[in-house]
Parts: sequence; structure tokens; C-alpha cells
Amino acid sequence: MNPSVEIYNRQRKLGVTPELRELISSCCAAVLSCEDFREPASVDVTFVSNRTIREYNREYREIDRATDVLSFPAGEGGNYPVDPETGRHILGDIVISLERAAEQAREYGHSFEREVGFLTVHSMLHLLGYDHIDESDGDIMRAHEKAVLNKIALTRG
Repeated sequence: MNPSVEIYNRQRKLGVTPELRELISSCCAAVLSCEDFREPASVDVTFVSNRTIREYNREYREIDRATDVLSFPAGEGGNYPVDPETGRHILGDIVISLERAAEQAREYGHSFEREVGFLTVHSMLHLLGYDHIDESDGDIMRAHEKAVLNKIALTRG
């Protein structure tokens, strides 16, 4: 079952095409499939500017700089609130700076779509409880990211 993915555009620097919206939805679905998450689920994705994500990063992480993506899990330990109207498990919120994603795509030499897809996959894994605080956790998370990106043919090329 595909998740319900609500996408909000709160920035004006880059256009948000139907193809980009479909990519985000596909990435979310691929993560849930690879992670064998079989419950109906929902996630909100918001596109913002570097200025806005810097404000969020300062407020929620006490880091005063722009970042590429922030994850706000709604649950913990595999337990998520359920929307009583839809029966969907609310996984949380993803906030992506499209401005930073474009900068990183140029920096890493791959497409904007690949970068936004990677950031979505990365953030979805955070919503499901993965982290990269220490090296071994980071290795596990990177392996899961790679598996999802391979599944949807969104490799570095």
C-alpha cells in the first residue's frame, strides 16, 4: 500500500513540478517497501528556502546554519499515532531546502532529482528510527539508503 504523501511548497526559488512530486511519493513508498512497513502510513513533506530551514535548525537543533533536510518523527520505537479518520500511521514530517539540494547536486555532480530523492530517502529512514550518530549506525543507515536508491534506480549517475 502506498503511503499518503502530502507535499507543501513554502519557497519560491525553485519550481516544484509534478514529476518532482511523483519522485518524492515514489521515494517514500520505496522506503516503506524496503523496510517491510506494511501498515497504511502518511507523511508530510515541506519544501523551504535556506533561510527557513536555518531558522528550523536553530530552533529545533540549536545549530545556526542552513541544512539540507530535517526530519520530525511522529513516533518512536515503531509506534506511531494513527489518524482516526484515515487509519493511517502518521510517520512525521520531512522538511527539505530545495535551495540547498540544488547546491549539493552541483557540488556532488549529480542531478537535482537524485539529490532530492536521496534527501527524501534519508529523512524517511530517520522517521522510521534510523540514525547516524555513531559510525556503526551510520554504516547501517547508508546501507539501507543504498538499497532503496538502487530499488528505484536513483543511483549516483
